Amino acid sequence: MTEIKRAQPDYPIVDLIADRWSPYVFDSRPVAAVDVAALFEAARWAPSSFNDQPWRYIVASKERPEEYARLLSCLLEGNQAWAKNAPVLALSVVSLLFDRNSKPNGTAQHDLGLATGTLLVEATKRGLSVHQMAGIFPDRAMELYNIPANFQVLTGIAIGRRGEPVAGDKKLAERDRLPRTRRAVTEFVFSGSWGQSFDPSDC
Repeated sequence: MTEIKRAQPDYPIVDLIADRWSPYVFDSRPVAAVDVAALFEAARWAPSSFNDQPWRYIVASKERPEEYARLLSCLLEGNQAWAKNAPVLALSVVSLLFDRNSKPNGTAQHDLGLATGTLLVEATKRGLSVHQMAGIFPDRAMELYNIPANFQVLTGIAIGRRGEPVAGDKKLAERDRLPRTRRAVTEFVFSGSWGQSFDPSDC
């Protein structure tokens, strides 16, 4: 199996977060149904504004080839090239209106992100990897799956185990070997005024 590309945090964090990363090369071995269900069970318990739970997911596995092909067709061609190796694909969908009053939900996408974030942690715990992608055909997905107009298809998701790069996947292998980088905390956490770096020693 491909070596885990562990994060190198500046401050101690939970191992499951440090170990999570999004590979391009997936092993084609199937994922057990109980593991797939557990990922979405984790998403189920994410917090949301007014507990509205605006997230929805459409899932397909290679165990049902026609359904898998239909979902794969909702990804841009460049993403299809590598995602087709993942045994499970999904689309994340979000309700733009509150169920409680049909008014616009300004935090809906944020809440979907929280749900998928908990899914990622559960996947990492189970030795699985998840790669999200913005490169999709949302209008095609809306039509193929008869999704109501008050919903938005936001991302594609590939789920499986990290695979071993092969000779024909040189570009993908190179991407997977790139070091993981992030902005430093001081670059995106401010205190006092915008752009003024937060100093943890002040806490």
